[in-house]
This record gives sequence, structure tokens and C-alpha cells, in this order.
Amino acid sequence: PYYVDLNQNLFLQASLHSSDTNLLVFVDTCVASPDPTNFRTQTYELIRSGCVKDPTYSSYYSPYSTTARFAFNAFSFINRYPSVYLQCELVVCRYNDYSSRCYQGCVSRLKRNAGS
Repeated sequence: PYYVDLNQNLFLQASLHSSDTNLLVFVDTCVASPDPTNFRTQTYELIRSGCVKDPTYSSYYSPYSTTARFAFNAFSFINRYPSVYLQCELVVCRYNDYSSRCYQGCVSRLKRNAGS
């Protein structure tokens, strides 16, 4: 566990360890939950499909393409839960492959027309 005070900035870093230097790491989705085994019912989204959902979420520059850095303010779930668990999905792409998911940024799904 990592202990922080409420509203304290929490800095995170995810690194890919590979001999291939032409890779890029992209933070696609990060969801918080008071239950480490359930990230579906009572959750809080920090970022979803590359779209920032929490106003305190920030991504930070990294000199390495294989490292993603980000931060957000620590919070609690209605003061009823002593811990908050984080689950993140990261995408690994080829560096400079501008058609890859890593270079698309925020992707919001378009709703289909339900008409005839």
C-alpha cells in the first residue's frame, strides 16, 4: 500500500522493459475502485479511452517513449472505504506509427443511428 493524504498529488509511472527501443507506452484507461476485485460497479474513472475524466488528472513528459507518467489528486470513496485501488490499461505501439492507438489520443465512441 501507498499512503497519501486526501487531495495530495499522487504521481505514477509505468515503464515497459524491452530490448526493442522503438516502442511507445500510452495510458488508455485508469479506473479506481474501493474493491480490489471489482472494477465494474462502484468505480471512478480518471481516464477512459484516452479521454481525461478527472479534472486533477495530468500526464507528464517522459524522456523515454517506453515510460508513461501521470498524476492525480488522492481521493476517497464517500469516507466509507479506507483504501482506493487503481486499475490501468496501457497500450504499447510502434514509435512513430501515427495510425496506431497511441497516437489517436482521446477516442469517444460515436453512437449509431437507430433509424430505419
